[in-house]
Amino acid sequence: MDRFQSMQLFTRIVELGSFTRAAEDLQLPRASVTLAVQDLEKRLGTRLLQRTTRHVSTTPDGQAYYERCQRLLADLEEAESAFGSALLKPRGKLRVDLQGTLARHFVLPRIGEFCERYPDVELEIGLGDRLVDLVREGVDCVLRGGELRDSTMVARRVALLQQVTCASREYLRRHGTPTTVDALRGHQAVNFLSQRTGKPLPFDFLVDGVARSVQLKGPVAVSDADAYHACCAAHLGLIQVPRYHIAPRLADGSLCEVLADCRPAPMPVSVLYPHSRQLSPRVRVFVDWLAQVMQDAH
Repeated sequence: MDRFQSMQLFTRIVELGSFTRAAEDLQLPRASVTLAVQDLEKRLGTRLLQRTTRHVSTTPDGQAYYERCQRLLADLEEAESAFGSALLKPRGKLRVDLQGTLARHFVLPRIGEFCERYPDVELEIGLGDRLVDLVREGVDCVLRGGELRDSTMVARRVALLQQVTCASREYLRRHGTPTTVDALRGHQAVNFLSQRTGKPLPFDFLVDGVARSVQLKGPVAVSDADAYHACCAAHLGLIQVPRYHIAPRLADGSLCEVLADCRPAPMPVSVLYPHSRQLSPRVRVFVDWLAQVMQDAH
């Protein structure tokens, strides 16, 4: 194994926290990974990794070497990607995690286009809304909706999605249609639980340019987008969602928008990736493609 391959292997062990997972990730025998690290430590004359039965972590020298490896590998990818030769086309495995509703509505219907354009990129797609440790889990980038809180990632905003407040026609027949934010008193909601806090998210409104938040009580709280829509359709209360989620139901009249003159601010959609992936040709072309897909949809 040459020095470049040893550096790649070492960074994956650090990022995944496991010899076994790094071996699987790079499709190498476990014994070869162990031997390569032993040879690397012998060549450098220092111990790089601390091993326990459950986890692998860096020594102070190992952390310094890891950071240097990241910079060198990124510089190499940048140098190679600067040339347009067919031999340097994006290639290799690309792990992405996409918010489920965004993926099903915008991305997956067109994913064949990306695969056709970049046949040497092997996509591994995860769907969900959970918080992902990109470095630890070996994920190259994620697509998420909502305001960003993780400042350690590189972020690129790719869309702003209109949000609406709505309820079923039958719910409004039973409880009346609110015409102001203050009129929401006495109404009930299908509450959506924050993945970060586990608490119900408030309903947000812009009233004459001023942001207002209202917490509504309701008979049910959920943590899944499909369940959120289903409970609204079952006449259990108001919901607040990006318009694309429920566009067909608004069109057929089964759900009705309320308080259209004080909609919440549009929901940002962003792609996030670690600084260490910033110059990767695979990540760059996928992020550019996602941005184009979201732009075409609006």
